[in-house]
Amino acid sequence: MGRKIIQNGTVVSLDPDVGQFDEADVLIEDGEIVEVGPGLDASNAEVIDAEDHIVLPGFVDSHIHLAQTQVRGIAGDWSLMGEYFDHMLGNITGLYRPEDMYLGGLFGGLEKLYTGTTTALDWSYPNSLEHGERAVDALKDAGLRAVYTYGPPGDDAAKWWFESDVGLPEQNIRELYDGKIRDDDLLSLALGLRGPDFCTDETARGDLELARELDALATVHMGAALWPSSVYGEEYQGFGCFEDVLGPDVNIAHGNHFSQEDVQHAVDAGASFSSTPEVEMQMGHGIPVTGKVLEAGGRPAWGVDVCSNISGDMGSQMRVGMQVQRMFDNQRTLEGDEEVTEVSITCRDTLEMATIEGAKALGLEDEIGTLTPGKRADVVLVDTDDFLTAPAHSPIETVVFQADASHVDTVLVDGEVVKRDGELLNPAVDEEFDRFVESGRRLVEESGIYS
Repeated sequence: MGRKIIQNGTVVSLDPDVGQFDEADVLIEDGEIVEVGPGLDASNAEVIDAEDHIVLPGFVDSHIHLAQTQVRGIAGDWSLMGEYFDHMLGNITGLYRPEDMYLGGLFGGLEKLYTGTTTALDWSYPNSLEHGERAVDALKDAGLRAVYTYGPPGDDAAKWWFESDVGLPEQNIRELYDGKIRDDDLLSLALGLRGPDFCTDETARGDLELARELDALATVHMGAALWPSSVYGEEYQGFGCFEDVLGPDVNIAHGNHFSQEDVQHAVDAGASFSSTPEVEMQMGHGIPVTGKVLEAGGRPAWGVDVCSNISGDMGSQMRVGMQVQRMFDNQRTLEGDEEVTEVSITCRDTLEMATIEGAKALGLEDEIGTLTPGKRADVVLVDTDDFLTAPAHSPIETVVFQADASHVDTVLVDGEVVKRDGELLNPAVDEEFDRFVESGRRLVEESGIYS
């Protein structure tokens, strides 16, 4: 990969030891950040001009289902319990062929890169080993850094989701890891656990034990909506059989209905929370867990979640998530007959949740999340020479509030340029587009959801 230098940009490293610079350079060698600061030696380096640009770490999406990309635009009026379980998990996911997994993941990954996300946890429902293999091929071909999450197959919702006593397909997981993931520097493995919300205690614990045997992240949907009480009439029991096994290798997606005590317990145990605020607000998951995690002394990571109904843009999540939490905090102040004189969560906080905290949640904080010498060069350049972003008085506020996907000018993953001058360099954008569209049309037509 050689030597590159990102030159003369406004550098937001997000590393307090490195700092922030009005004008500085980022020197990269063989995909690694080696130095950050002004006036660095550019000899024998490819120069990337960052004048009138903000240079920052790539965003990290800690929870998304990329294979749903080609059925985007169908779930914007769906609730979790009203339509999503029946139409998506009980119908459409069972119709996926291996090539559908590939095409959804490929264009989902390309959307991530185009909008400035360089790393994503792809929570997948592979119907077979071949489905999983093609999903991983998609991540590789997109050029995304990713945590591929092998979840329950999508071919039989009753078998895999409703008090299931069937463990995740261990042999398929092992073959996929050994054949496609183990030796790839941009990929790592997670297991998509159903947890005690969706399967028996014995099954939930067995899946977690498998994740730990494989040294894989365990990521689990928990505490969303009123499940399982709304289905089984059972009182919600918090973490249940996971109460005594939480740790830094467990990532909790959603967690809306956990008590403050539950959240405190999880934070103290080192578990991470992924909040997907826009989807949760629409689909009836409940109030995002953000405030409870902050009160417990932790910080959540942001995620997109269901891209069949919202955009894959992480910028939207860090804005929505921050402003919703500000609203709740402000309302508590007002209800105490006091005026709001300061906001509770800052722009830097929400940007760090989209970068540093995402990296921590995925176990990648030693590799990515900040522009720190020794970490991998996952870098985004945001254009500020634009009537929508200029003048950029505060670079962090500009990134959070003013910039959108059109301002993501240049993106590097592991030191390789994947987007330049606002355009993705991957030829698959054009070469696979027609197949991608046709895949989505077939899935929706065969599902009969509009009949």
